[in-house]
Amino acid sequence: MIDRLSDAGMPVDVACRVLGISRQGYYRYKRRPLSATQLRRQWLTGLIREVHVASRGTYGYRRIHAELTMAMDVQVSSRLVSVLMTQAGIYGLPGPARVKRLKGVATAEDLVNRKFHRLRPNELWVTDITEHPTREGKVYCAAVLDAYSRRIVGWSIDSRQDPALVVNALDMAIRNRQPEPGGVVHADHGVQFTSWAFGNQVRTAGLLPSFGTVGDGLDNAMTEGAMNRIGPGVRLQPRGKHCGRPSTSRLLPVEQAARVDGQRTGRHLAHCQPAVVR
Repeated sequence: MIDRLSDAGMPVDVACRVLGISRQGYYRYKRRPLSATQLRRQWLTGLIREVHVASRGTYGYRRIHAELTMAMDVQVSSRLVSVLMTQAGIYGLPGPARVKRLKGVATAEDLVNRKFHRLRPNELWVTDITEHPTREGKVYCAAVLDAYSRRIVGWSIDSRQDPALVVNALDMAIRNRQPEPGGVVHADHGVQFTSWAFGNQVRTAGLLPSFGTVGDGLDNAMTEGAMNRIGPGVRLQPRGKHCGRPSTSRLLPVEQAARVDGQRTGRHLAHCQPAVVR
């Protein structure tokens, strides 16, 4: 408190007198060497800041804790990481706000029933769209996620949220993975996914469309959670109200594929990378 008052322009003598502290005691406290605990916390804060910067400011305390304990072999609790991040003013990016789904749309049945666990790749794909505001206007990102490894297998970026956006993402996933017939493509009731173009693309590839219950986020929980994590990772510019969109058609998908597909760790894989698990 005395340091804060002194920085604000109040003399140390006056601050000590106001707070009822002796001037000699204050200077003895200032000259006291740092304890081992304080030194370790300063060191941990430096490591946390390095991991946070390397993640482009997107990682929260859980992922930073995983990087410290698993990648750097540092023994520290997640609670201490959270406390040190708060004290240092370090925060991860929040996910985007969810939107209401359309009701009363006739679609295929729910073939997943909230059972997202799969034993092999390409048995279940989940897909969704995220919205990203930029200085030039909004852009939309559609991604297709493999439920086995939660790896992004297809994506598409466009300034319009139309059926072509999700069809292009699904087409990339089909070309990249060449799935066997019988796989399931699970989505919500957005007009893009319930369109004839998207359904025709699914059936042409020999896959089965699946839609969760209208208005129930739990039926598409894996997609919602994944897109909440993907959203901050695809932002190229620093956080703020006005972020630019340089070369969006090329840089944004490259950033997403590199960050999410190749580097991002996850608790469902014991914090291994999806690219390793495949």
